[in-house]
Amino acid sequence: MLWYNLLLTRRYNELENKIDNSFKHAIALTGGIATGKSTVTSLFMLHGFLTIDADKIAHKLLNIHSLDIAKLFGDEYVENGQVIRKKLGGLIFNNEKEKEKLEKFIHPLIKESIIEEAKIFESQKKPYLIDIPLFFEKQHYNIEKSIVVYTSKETQIERLMKRDNSTEEEALSRINNQMDIEEKKLLSTYIIDNTKNLKSLQNEVERIKNLLV
Repeated sequence: MLWYNLLLTRRYNELENKIDNSFKHAIALTGGIATGKSTVTSLFMLHGFLTIDADKIAHKLLNIHSLDIAKLFGDEYVENGQVIRKKLGGLIFNNEKEKEKLEKFIHPLIKESIIEEAKIFESQKKPYLIDIPLFFEKQHYNIEKSIVVYTSKETQIERLMKRDNSTEEEALSRINNQMDIEEKKLLSTYIIDNTKNLKSLQNEVERIKNLLV
């Protein structure tokens, strides 16, 4: 099973890198598309948690390196020094070769930036969150503990259709492009249930917060 093989790989990596203190106090926050990671991050911040957002770093780096993106994919993906993310996303979504080319370029830059931010947070010697959507898929970060924001695939589809005004087929295609949320749930250290309402989600965050501090 995919989740079992990934779990074995992670355990091996942890043993190989057990001296690495880059993320000693970090907790990876992950989940699937439209599971509510951004809301959970905001709720943790209200409790005083410091956070690092991999997606925001990626967006910033894309624009900083817009000339490189133009060279890699073409001038039509950059306008006024800004990468047209939606257009670039359309290119790489169903093109594995182009996707790998982008990941090979941008992922090392993202990790470098995250490590630099983490150094500041590590000095405070208390738990902090790193929001990494593809934490389990890519396994680029030697972080021992993880939180998965969970909701059912059916709810993911509903939320994504409403959020992005997409069809059910489009929403399902995007969801299936990531590891199944049920597999992420099995791999995680902590699970935050986001299948109900905001009050329930607040209680879930409170529950996990009390386990971390």
